[in-house]
Amino acid sequence: MKLSGFLIVKAIISLGFGIGFALFPGAVMSMYGVTLDAGGNLVGQFAGATLIGIGLICWFGRQADKSALRSITQSLLIGDTIGFIVALIGQLGGVMNALGWVTVAIWLFLALGLGYFRFLSSEIV
Repeated sequence: MKLSGFLIVKAIISLGFGIGFALFPGAVMSMYGVTLDAGGNLVGQFAGATLIGIGLICWFGRQADKSALRSITQSLLIGDTIGFIVALIGQLGGVMNALGWVTVAIWLFLALGLGYFRFLSSEIV
């Protein structure tokens, strides 16, 4: 897979979750066995807005020059690595039901993919 294809995959994942969280944070989190109060719904909507922004950066940035792609992939790698750690801690702490492991796996997949393209692939090195 090329970096542009990977960024399309990340864009679709980010936009899908982002739209879900921006519009229906309580419903999305209820699938994970988590109940949100009014404050949790608001934070979920902020997270959704952020994910939509990340998805659009991936979509529109996928054909940027090599220098920009190095910066984009490194920034996203840091964010996705933190997301993986947070999701794993939440899952191991029993915050989410078994569906939470899917979220852990998604964050790990994205972080590993971005790490590969940032540091190992000859595409932008």
